[in-house]
Amino acid sequence: MGGPLKLTWGSLGSLFATAVLVRTAVRDILPPEAHGLLRALLARAAAAFVQPCDAIIIHETDANGVPNELYDAAQLYLGARCLAMAPALHLHKTHGAPAAVASLPDSHATRDTFRGVRVLWTSQLDGNAGSFRGSFSGGPRGFVHNPIPFGGRQRCLRLEFRRRDRDVVRDAYIPFVLDEATALRAKMRERKLYTNNSGFCGGGGGGGMDDHQILWKAHAFSHPSTFDTLAIDPALRDAIRADLLRFVRRREHYARAGRAWKRGYLLHGPPGTGKTSLVAAIANLLEFDIYDLELTTVMSNFDLRRLLASTRPKSVIVVEDVDCSLGLFDRTRPSPFQDDEQSHGTMPQHALAFLPPAVEAAMQRETISLSGVLNFVDGLWSPCVGERLVVFTTNHMDRLDPALLRPGRMDRKIELGYCKAPALRVLAKNYLDEDAAVDRDHHEVYEELMDEAERLLEEVQVTPADVAEVFMGCDGDEGAHAALQKLVDELNSRRIVQGPV
Repeated sequence: MGGPLKLTWGSLGSLFATAVLVRTAVRDILPPEAHGLLRALLARAAAAFVQPCDAIIIHETDANGVPNELYDAAQLYLGARCLAMAPALHLHKTHGAPAAVASLPDSHATRDTFRGVRVLWTSQLDGNAGSFRGSFSGGPRGFVHNPIPFGGRQRCLRLEFRRRDRDVVRDAYIPFVLDEATALRAKMRERKLYTNNSGFCGGGGGGGMDDHQILWKAHAFSHPSTFDTLAIDPALRDAIRADLLRFVRRREHYARAGRAWKRGYLLHGPPGTGKTSLVAAIANLLEFDIYDLELTTVMSNFDLRRLLASTRPKSVIVVEDVDCSLGLFDRTRPSPFQDDEQSHGTMPQHALAFLPPAVEAAMQRETISLSGVLNFVDGLWSPCVGERLVVFTTNHMDRLDPALLRPGRMDRKIELGYCKAPALRVLAKNYLDEDAAVDRDHHEVYEELMDEAERLLEEVQVTPADVAEVFMGCDGDEGAHAALQKLVDELNSRRIVQGPV
């Protein structure tokens, strides 16, 4: 008991005799058709027992304490795909995250299968990590602390597999884990609305994380607008959605064509027609962040390029009311100040009185130029970010310079007009309790009011925002009929003021 097992000729003889006895008993007891199955199972067990295995060790950090992206990706992948039935798991929730994230606890294992290849993941503490605790680097963070616990041992994942499957694991399985983790992060992350800071000025360079934190201020993005709630023509809505989904699927196509993976949209139409809501719906559909760029706070073309370089992929870069933010007017049209001073590239002081206040302020200081904006949209710097949309909005497209509107800069021009019958139906669905009129009499009254409102919308110019304001002004207790009646009265009064369209 407790000592090492010693094999002698006598014990080997006994073992052989036992094996013969078991073989004879199996042959006598089991039917002949089961013999082949038993031999195959024993052969597989023996092969698995003697099959050489390889292992890949994935540490949580490197020797300098820099987090290992593969370790984080593997933990995220395992938590989402392989731990549903695990006897133990680790849960972690960061502030603002929508849900807790599962990972493999220390000294636990789980299995996975990929293309018929079975692998074993084990979370453990590696004793060969050394005793490094920190180092001084010349980077912006200075001293870097390496969070290796337990006397120099750090957490790691051990990935084991059969040697014959080595190429599949290294060349296909690990990239698959990284891609799956990227997709999971995109679904789990809290999306952001960024606005450019007006306090920075020049200096520095590069587009790293530090630039991003300096140049952009982040806010949580939680706008409720979706393509189902947009008060626009259904055919236009469906065409925009199809165009966006086609764009995000065509990374390889853009690369083959030698073009930056971006798309430019110009949203134009009267105020209140849903341009901002469409931007929010686009971001919600694609699960992109939004960068709200205020051009009047950008001091130079250099700063504009720096802002662009610091944005991140999977984003919508928005410039709202571009016709009011800078002097990007059509150079081919005559203006009241095409005289001596403008011929020298400046605008005379008396002409500033004709401009909006934001443009006047921008003109009185060093500012970005039209060429700077064009390069921002479609210049050498435009491919440096990755997958993104550039969206300009304007109330007056005819005032913009044609160079800004050509294909490749603004690939699609979308006009959002006044409210018509399809948009009214969407607004009624969004704002009114249509289910309240379920019986026949009430439903007929509701449809009569709806038909009257749709007829009036062909004669009166009102925006979806105007209709929404009427509906919002009705108490819920009044019901859908009262809201529609109020809208009909409002449209009739406007028809008298506006006259026939």
